[in-house]
Amino acid sequence: MKIYVDADACPVKDIVIEEAHEKNIPVLLVKSYAHFSTQEDPAGVTSIYVDADREAVDYRILSLVAKDDVVITQDYGLASLALEKQAKVLHHKGFLYSNKNIDYLLEVRYQNAQARRQKQKIKGPKRLTQEDKDLFRAKLRDTLTNY
Repeated sequence: MKIYVDADACPVKDIVIEEAHEKNIPVLLVKSYAHFSTQEDPAGVTSIYVDADREAVDYRILSLVAKDDVVITQDYGLASLALEKQAKVLHHKGFLYSNKNIDYLLEVRYQNAQARRQKQKIKGPKRLTQEDKDLFRAKLRDTLTNY
C-alpha cells in the first residue's frame, strides 16, 4: 500500500505524513513544478514533480495508483477515476469518496460550473477548521488500520 497525495493545494500533507510514518507506509506527494521546493522530504516521503498543465498531477497519480492504495484529493474527477482503480480515496475534510456518493458530488460540481458560466454567485468552500483536520486524521487512521 502507498499513499498518493494531490499535493499542490493539500492542507493536510503534514497529517498524512505523520500517520503514514507511524505505520511505515510510503507517501508520494505529486505536485506541479510551480510548487517546486528544495526542501528535503522526510523519511518515507517522495515528491514527484510534473508539468504545470491543469491535469498533469491527476494523470500522474492515475498512472501510478493501484488497487488498495490510498489517494488524498479534493478533486472529484480524480476521486472518481481512482475509485475505478479500486483505491481508497479521502477528501481533506474527512470523508471517504465512494461509489455511492461520487455521482452526486460530480453532479453538484457540474451544476456549480454551469451556474458560474451564467455569472451566478456560488459560495466557495468553507474554511478548513481544526475539527475538519481532526476528522480527517481519524478517517485516515481508520482507513490505514482497517485496510
